[in-house]
Amino acid sequence: MAAMRLDMKNVVFVKPSKPTPSSILSLSAIDNRPDGDGLCQLIYVYQSETKHDDSFNTQLSDPFTVIKEALSKLLFYYYPLAGRLVKHDDGNFRVHFNKDYGVPFLEAVANCSLNSLQYLDGNDRGIAKHFAFDLPSEDENGHRYPLVMKVTKFLCGGFTIGLGMSHIIVDGFGASQFYRALAELARGKKEPSVKPVWERERLMGSTTKQPYKSPIDDVAKTAVSPFVPATMLMHVCFNVELEAIKGLKMSLMKDISGNGTIEEVFTTFEAFGAYIWRSRAKALKLSYDGVTTLLSAVGIRRHLNPPLPEGYYGNAFVDPYIVLTVKELIERPLSEIAKIIRASKKAASTLDYIENSINTKYPSLEDFNFYGSAVTSISDWRHLGFLQNVDFGGNKLVNLVPDPCGMLGSESVCVFSNSLDPKMKGGIKVFMSLPSEAIPDFMEEIEALKHK
Repeated sequence: MAAMRLDMKNVVFVKPSKPTPSSILSLSAIDNRPDGDGLCQLIYVYQSETKHDDSFNTQLSDPFTVIKEALSKLLFYYYPLAGRLVKHDDGNFRVHFNKDYGVPFLEAVANCSLNSLQYLDGNDRGIAKHFAFDLPSEDENGHRYPLVMKVTKFLCGGFTIGLGMSHIIVDGFGASQFYRALAELARGKKEPSVKPVWERERLMGSTTKQPYKSPIDDVAKTAVSPFVPATMLMHVCFNVELEAIKGLKMSLMKDISGNGTIEEVFTTFEAFGAYIWRSRAKALKLSYDGVTTLLSAVGIRRHLNPPLPEGYYGNAFVDPYIVLTVKELIERPLSEIAKIIRASKKAASTLDYIENSINTKYPSLEDFNFYGSAVTSISDWRHLGFLQNVDFGGNKLVNLVPDPCGMLGSESVCVFSNSLDPKMKGGIKVFMSLPSEAIPDFMEEIEALKHK
């Protein structure tokens, strides 16, 4: 097989299809958190559907034009995404927009079929990275692009869409809302079903903020791994079927009830999150007396009073954390760990917790290093809508690859996603990274779960 080659055109800037106001827009307190300063990448993989006569459906024979036109129409509604993120003297980012700004858009043609690359369904992020917008994410003035896009067409008629969005301006829910709207307009709709809402002033917080308090009072207590810093960080992608999840939940309920009536019911996140946290600590051989932290995200849209409007696409979450010693995590019954996760998420859903988080002054990114081997950060994408109603005419979505350029370059981040395989309905597709030395023990834990 010949080496894969991409022929790329020059970057063009896609502007809103109609005039929009020049403006400087403030962002919320959550948007401006230092740990959210990054470009999150997604690669959507689309297979070409065939007709019964084996000729290709030509509805998107030119995905470049269709997607560019849809993007231009959509930017009339989402014009801040065509602007620039500018850091002001107060340390906060704001969105600057004028008529000359647009979204960087890159076209590429591959000399192979998607089938030859297994539709990017595997652990080789080196391949996936080719289809992300992996060019400078700043303009000549050092101002950030909120949105970048790369479309790659393959010999088979399929294509990929590499979507890069700044976490400063959207969260996962907002990103999926934007992408569904893009697919709608590409399929011929005149306007998005859900109109975007800015309203960042709802989450500005007070002008006098309380200082951030680290969940770990003494960094020296943090658990360490003999495998970190890693000589080689490996990407892992695996599926856990519904039956394995059901078996795990049942075993946790039996832990609590003994031989009596089963009254406790755990969510998939509580049960599987506890299992992943423990399995990762074991595989990394974290120091037993050190502390380890579980970090997750709780959406706050419906917990506010009044709730945020449907079209709100900014960051709207808080991230509760749990701190245990490695000994506690491994030796306590897993059902207790799942209960602690439940209590943490419940507490984070209260107005007091949300307001406290919004009114916290976070340190600079250099002083906010809350990642590493002792931290397991679980990002649960299963209910964010990334895979819903995102087909493009005659091209069917067959895979979604998260962030090949950034987030999964950390050994602390784990993504829970849905699988597009019909046999995996109700199961979980997991993406994470680990030092190569830890992978055999970690996968042994996962195999044990599948055979419980």
